[in-house]
Amino acid sequence: MTRIHSFDPQKAQQQTAEIFAEIKQAFGMVPNLFRAYANHPPLLEANWVKVKKVMMEGTLSRKAKETIAVLVSKDNGCNYCVAAHETALRSIGVSSEEINAIETDLQQSDFSPKERELIAFARKANISPLSIKDEEVQALRDLGAVDAEIVEALGVMELFVGFNKFLDALQVEIDF
Repeated sequence: MTRIHSFDPQKAQQQTAEIFAEIKQAFGMVPNLFRAYANHPPLLEANWVKVKKVMMEGTLSRKAKETIAVLVSKDNGCNYCVAAHETALRSIGVSSEEINAIETDLQQSDFSPKERELIAFARKANISPLSIKDEEVQALRDLGAVDAEIVEALGVMELFVGFNKFLDALQVEIDF
């Protein structure tokens, strides 16, 4: 059960209502994650801006970003984000079978070698960032990854680490 009040989008004040309208346009609903953040409107706004910049802009494919979100969230045990981003993957045409392949053996999934290694790199950065070696970054570059793509992949990881901790600490109810 959610530990804090979840804002009703119908009762939101002007700034929060405007943000909720954007979120609803993007997702077809206002997920409980953002309803919880609405308890502190500046954080709601900051995180919504970050979602737009990290998940909706950049050069990495949406599929790669959603995969990073799923795998990082799985590693962190955040059922909310796993459910949300498996749903997002399905919404962009990824089958349940492919999602299963992504979650069980990334090397067998349908990504380019560069994408696969960027996803694995972001996952390792979540689990054990201090164990990353210079050679691993060079291997990404050898596959054609530029610094902006490496930072973008880590930005997705960073976004979901924060969301995972927030959602789990407050036991926000899954709504996907």
